[in-house]
Amino acid sequence: MKRRINIQLIGIALIAILSTMVLMTSIFYEVFQKQVKEDLRLETQVLCSTGIFDEDHMDKLNLAVSELRITWISQDGTVLYDNDADIGSMDNHATRPEVEEAFSDGEGETVRRSDTMNANTFYYAVRLEDGSVLRVAREAGSFWSIFESSFPLIAVIILVMTVISIILAHFLTKKLIAPIEQMAGNMDDFSGTPVYKELVPFLTTIRMQHENILEAAKVRQDFTANVSHELKTPLTAISGYAELIENKMVEGEQLEHFAKEIRHNAERLLSLINDIINLSELDRTEDQIQFENLDLCEVVENCSDTLRMNAQQKNLEFSFEGEPCMIRANRDLINELVTNLGENAIRYNRENGSVDIRVFSENGRPVLLVSDTGIGIPKEHQDRIFERFYRVDKSRSKQTGGTGLGLAIVKHIVAIHDASLTLESEEGKGTTIRVEF
Repeated sequence: MKRRINIQLIGIALIAILSTMVLMTSIFYEVFQKQVKEDLRLETQVLCSTGIFDEDHMDKLNLAVSELRITWISQDGTVLYDNDADIGSMDNHATRPEVEEAFSDGEGETVRRSDTMNANTFYYAVRLEDGSVLRVAREAGSFWSIFESSFPLIAVIILVMTVISIILAHFLTKKLIAPIEQMAGNMDDFSGTPVYKELVPFLTTIRMQHENILEAAKVRQDFTANVSHELKTPLTAISGYAELIENKMVEGEQLEHFAKEIRHNAERLLSLINDIINLSELDRTEDQIQFENLDLCEVVENCSDTLRMNAQQKNLEFSFEGEPCMIRANRDLINELVTNLGENAIRYNRENGSVDIRVFSENGRPVLLVSDTGIGIPKEHQDRIFERFYRVDKSRSKQTGGTGLGLAIVKHIVAIHDASLTLESEEGKGTTIRVEF
């Protein structure tokens, strides 16, 4: 980046230098031309004021002026006098542009270029009182000849200015990049304000990303610790019961109880592993999930058959009602969403309670509503209930077979589908979870 900025600054400086030199040379040449023309006018006026250009002095004309060519032309275009050529061999000048203009307007001027001589000849003609025309000419270098003659000096100036530009470009680049390098070297220090206000949005984004990375690292660290703890508990129980059985320290009804506890903890272990795998899959394949148009009501109705049986085993009333609602979603994930919400409503319910699931459309948006008459969630826990492994009552969760990951999976699935998730709950009265697509 530093090298590119340096090169660009030098390039801009070189373009500016060359453009300025060409432009100044052009302006100088324009001024030079005007000065030559003005000098010719003055010199012509001086010659006219001498009064020597008349028939009485024709034989005595002998002007020795090396830088000027003086030509006297009669009314019919015949050359009467020329200080630089034999008038006998000269053709008629009546059609020369400057002479023709002088005959008609009183004065005329023109510039003729000689490619072979790489020079311009400036002509100025004025009509005299007797009707004849006096023309004065001066040869001057062309634009390119002047440029060529001054090129060594121009080259030296360009070289000096280029060296200065390189030094300044290097200095400016260092000064421009210094605040960015300083900021890059102190990414953890968010107390300072950027030197350039244009960097504020960039720094804000970096800070947010940095905070998100730290938060994600903390979540991952907590998740790893929680997973280790959650897996350790059933494994310890299984190992303990198995050791007692192996050492023949239990028998009869107690043996049957221990076997039942081993099976219970093994099932809990499998549930934990399945939920961890589901979360890992969601994290890894979020961009590869296939969506399709499906009827939310149909998906929920298919899940309701299994949920109804689970509810009946716990003496709970289960009801489902819905209307067709089309959504763009992944069928497997929606099945997982409905199943987790339904099982949570059943798991944390009361004896002879109820679970109600509804699917309807509100303001053109499909809505899934899962309500129960269970134990409810205290207000101080409601903001964290969707965190991984977060439990309001840890002992009850383990007794009912909860892994602490069901609502975390629900939250992840809702986010993948750009839906919204709201929770209303009152301790001792029940919970309602609303998913709006």
